[in-house]
Amino acid sequence: MTVAALGDSITAGSPLWDPDEATRAQIPEPDETSQFEYWASEENPDLEFRNCGVFGERTDEISLRLDDCADGADALIVQGGINDIAQGRPVNQAADDLRTMVRRGKELGLETYLVDVLPWNNGHPSADRPIEQLNSLIEGIGREEDVTVIPFHDTLEDPDEPGTMKPDWTDDGDHPSVAGYRILGELVASVLDSRPGG
Repeated sequence: MTVAALGDSITAGSPLWDPDEATRAQIPEPDETSQFEYWASEENPDLEFRNCGVFGERTDEISLRLDDCADGADALIVQGGINDIAQGRPVNQAADDLRTMVRRGKELGLETYLVDVLPWNNGHPSADRPIEQLNSLIEGIGREEDVTVIPFHDTLEDPDEPGTMKPDWTDDGDHPSVAGYRILGELVASVLDSRPGG
């Protein structure tokens, strides 16, 4: 099963990995285990991931790459939104872009999944409210479009410090650590395995 993973730096595997060779060459010690796709395919070798993550992109930019990323795939995972928030873009615009991508994935006949927005330690606490608002809109998209929302946010949120990832699960306050990506990858594999016929 080929899974097109479309998103920003969270999909790419920052800060220790990037699917683009030129970008990866700028990382002092690249580590392929710094991506959820790596751990999902370790958990289920039948899953083959196409990493289409691009650092820094907003949802409107991510959407422009959907068709190329999804070409020949069986499933699509749509992830994005934190860069919209970081750049002051209204969350409803980001949600509209995510909905458009979900609908496009379905039009292409792909099993389509949507990911919510992770806690952002370096943006805490000011970013907490916009993240909560966008994630609420993402939940609504999941219900209305009948697609599964993969709960990245609650999976890595620190119950002792809401609005942040646990310290062990983030590498730089913006992105997961290898341990965090492993948890997310195992979650993704579990969600894909639980699909009808999975």
